[in-house]
Amino acid sequence: MDSNAVKQNVRTAYGKIAQQQTGCGCGTPTTDTTEFAVALGYAEAELNTIPAEANLGLSCGNPTDLAQLKPGEIVLDLGSGAGFDCFIAATKVGATGKAIGVDMTPEMIAKATENAQKSNVQNVEFRLGEIENLPVADETIDVVISNCVINLSPDKPKVFQEIYRVLKPNGRIAISDTALKQQLSESVRQDIGAYVGCVAGALLVDEYQKIVETAGFQNVKVTVRQSSSCCGDAETKDPIGQAIVAASGVDAAWQNDAVSVYVEGFK
Repeated sequence: MDSNAVKQNVRTAYGKIAQQQTGCGCGTPTTDTTEFAVALGYAEAELNTIPAEANLGLSCGNPTDLAQLKPGEIVLDLGSGAGFDCFIAATKVGATGKAIGVDMTPEMIAKATENAQKSNVQNVEFRLGEIENLPVADETIDVVISNCVINLSPDKPKVFQEIYRVLKPNGRIAISDTALKQQLSESVRQDIGAYVGCVAGALLVDEYQKIVETAGFQNVKVTVRQSSSCCGDAETKDPIGQAIVAASGVDAAWQNDAVSVYVEGFK
């Protein structure tokens, strides 16, 4: 698929989600975003400290927990959406730290900024931009997090080059994403619904590790967690998979090959 077309389709789909308040990349709404977040490892107490409108149910893991954030750190969230992980990160790093979110969808940036203003959260900032060309200065970030977003990029090596550029020396990554146990069929790989749904653009697990290491990261660890998509897993009867199959008519066998992964590494 043409990279510009991919970006435009992703931007359009997630712009609609921002306006609808909640939903998966395929446009299927989650039934209970709080319950879903708790199932992914978020504490209900911390969810109660952030704007409810920030949780759109678009996660496939909990990168804020994986990152083991410390007070005073500067955190960058790639594909920050309505601000969900940014607000949690902002709480963890405290007033001496900061959480910066980058998203290429204007509607998401507007929603996140509105959420911050309504909740009077001072240590967050949201910037419009693409993760392949981050609007962030060199070596200014302590930790980069991301939640089920990098799979959507048509140029993943460039994403990790950019992450490496903006991280301070000894900076780290804590990423939750989808990956594949084996290659998908050509029909699924070319299906835009499956791409927007965080499946068709996903890397093979081994390929993911190589791309991160090639960007220069050390001590890279890719941990396979469970069968998953960007809005849930097989055990929870994730609606995204059902919607993609219904919309595209492709074989549902890919659902057994999509997994949720945690990606860690150091500059």
